[in-house]
Amino acid sequence: MASSSRTLALIKPDAVSRNLTGRIIDHILGAGFGIVALKQIHLGSEQAQAFYAVHRERPFYDSLVEFMTSGPTVALVLEKQGAVPAWRDAMGATNPEEAADGTIRKLFGESVERNCSHGSDSDENAALEIGFFFSTEELLRSRSPG
Repeated sequence: MASSSRTLALIKPDAVSRNLTGRIIDHILGAGFGIVALKQIHLGSEQAQAFYAVHRERPFYDSLVEFMTSGPTVALVLEKQGAVPAWRDAMGATNPEEAADGTIRKLFGESVERNCSHGSDSDENAALEIGFFFSTEELLRSRSPG
């Protein structure tokens, strides 16, 4: 049996402000993910700029930083076999209008920017992004089955 992997998930300020955190966590658990770590944070400008530095040259960068600092965000580390693609499937397309029925973004997203969730796009980025939000001490050890 293949071992599980981890990914970062963010419940963005738009979803937190609309009290959707619990419903999104229910969706996460219903999709078979384990939650390794969870915390609510309010990103400062420097943190948001650093986290989204890969998009610095894109036209939406300033708007994204402003949005991500507009209110609390819930950061989670999810664990499951194939966690990165599984979480991306559960979230749905970036644009909620293009997202598949039953996905988080289709159910709760309002726009491309206000799409309620973020997920790592590769195992390598998942490791970096998890380290951005969580210390090693904050990560729970995997539970062995049985």
